[in-house]
Amino acid sequence: MGVNASNYPHSFSQRVGGNSQAQQTFIGTSSYLHQGYGCESKLYTLEHSHEKPQDKKKKSSGLATLKKRFIKRRKSHRSADHAKQMRELLSGWDVRDVNALVEEYEGTAALKELSLQGNLARPDARTLQRDLADLYEYKYCTDVDLIFQDTCFPVHRAILAARCPFFKTLLSSSPEYGAEIMMDINTAGIDLPMFSALLHYLYTGEFGIEDSRFQNVEILVQLTEEFGTPNSLDVDMRELFDNMCYYDAVLNFSSDSELVEAFGGTANCLDEELCGHKAVLSARSPFFRNLLQRRIRTGEEITDRTLQTPTRIVLDESIIPKKYAKVILHCMYTDLVDLSLVLHCNPSVGSLSEVQAMVAGKSSMSRAEEAMELYHIALFLEFNMLAQGCEDIVMESISLDTLISILKWSSQPYGSKWVYRQALNFLCEEFTSVMVSDVFFELSKDHLPSVLQSDYLQASEQDILKYLSKWGEHQLIKQMAEREPNLLSGTAHSVNKRGVKRRDLDLEELKEILSPLLSYVRIDHILPQNSEVLNDAIKRGLISTPPSDMLPTAESGKSHAWIRQKNAGIYVKPRLFAPYVEEAKSLH
Repeated sequence: MGVNASNYPHSFSQRVGGNSQAQQTFIGTSSYLHQGYGCESKLYTLEHSHEKPQDKKKKSSGLATLKKRFIKRRKSHRSADHAKQMRELLSGWDVRDVNALVEEYEGTAALKELSLQGNLARPDARTLQRDLADLYEYKYCTDVDLIFQDTCFPVHRAILAARCPFFKTLLSSSPEYGAEIMMDINTAGIDLPMFSALLHYLYTGEFGIEDSRFQNVEILVQLTEEFGTPNSLDVDMRELFDNMCYYDAVLNFSSDSELVEAFGGTANCLDEELCGHKAVLSARSPFFRNLLQRRIRTGEEITDRTLQTPTRIVLDESIIPKKYAKVILHCMYTDLVDLSLVLHCNPSVGSLSEVQAMVAGKSSMSRAEEAMELYHIALFLEFNMLAQGCEDIVMESISLDTLISILKWSSQPYGSKWVYRQALNFLCEEFTSVMVSDVFFELSKDHLPSVLQSDYLQASEQDILKYLSKWGEHQLIKQMAEREPNLLSGTAHSVNKRGVKRRDLDLEELKEILSPLLSYVRIDHILPQNSEVLNDAIKRGLISTPPSDMLPTAESGKSHAWIRQKNAGIYVKPRLFAPYVEEAKSLH
């Protein structure tokens, strides 16, 4: 399945002059060529966006998708108990207080929407179109010179041949490296700026300049007749990847560090090689660009040109495993991350995760695990489009089963902070489901504070207190088991075997474990008012200060702790817990 796809302009005039007659005429002459073309894409864009299509290419994970994942489950949160408890609380309130609470909820809901958008924000990843625009401007790895009106235009044979039938025919007559080709254009009125704009269009799908001549119907029709009508950029680049015509680079993989350092020699130690174009490699990855420029400085490139052989690039498989090579190349040509292209064979030398999976008894790495490993490779290559595509795949795989592993990975210095934010969002929204599962006991003490502080946590305060206490007890039992002598652990007399009764737990140790977390429980919002869970926590000394309504000076109704306008010094912002919100709105 592909990630990060969008369509590029389909004709020379698509960027010109709005709805001019010239543009409509030209598009009409070429539209039949594009039927059936397009890119496999997912609609993951932020609502009310005014960006151009190419700017949306990388945004495969938008607010709409995240909201769909979470909102579709909200009905299950509205249990009869929660609704009843909220109804009993509000029954003693003045209608103005109920309205004030609903307004508070509405304000929090608006902030949640902004928070989701902020958590989804990422730096722009450079698209194929943008990188090819820089390739045309800075002339990396050019291999042919076009001479037009006594001016030299260094270009890339493979790109022009893939994009334009005219150049495919023209370049085939001069196959040698560095050939100089005189341009003879029959279309009248083509000067240097217009010729440069045409080349820019072939690289990017956009002219790059505003020129009134591009709105002239006759010129556009003549250009179509002479140069042919190009497909969209993504279609032509995908075909270039599939066919690899005019390839001038060969990628090999080796565990021999000396061979890698030399970046040359033969490939007799390798099973296979992959073809590519130096122009695309250097345009998409600063790593490959610097590598190829170093070969030029050392003179190795001259040898390749003289012998008319492709440049051989030997990569260290401990850093870039061969199994991901085709995925990386495919993304360079298409902006898509397609994990179906991963080579599933014996573990690569550098694929530590796959070796660990085999040791653990797993048949293969999961899709998310492959994306995590590929993410690190993308960072090494400085290929942000690939990195963000991997982040999207990991985010889409978040579930109860994968939550812990994704949280652990993304919270590490080498993990993705963007994925970590999405995992915390999932944990907030699915907290009711998480806390009643075994997954809850695997949560780290480092992950819980961020979630417990959230105004958007989907759980009642009573349930939060109840299951936090169970989590603390579980952590204490683990500590007791770890303190046992190794010889006794696992025996009939060990903690693991005999179990520990709740009354036998050391309350001081339990308080030490839970004290940093219980401070985030909004005890003034615990329902029902005579909560057994709360009373038990107070009796055990886990909570030292009781809720304000249990104090002798408390007023009836318990509304002071919920409503900002009461201003009685005990206000605590209520969480946006869906069952409470829906019940309050029903009484509004």
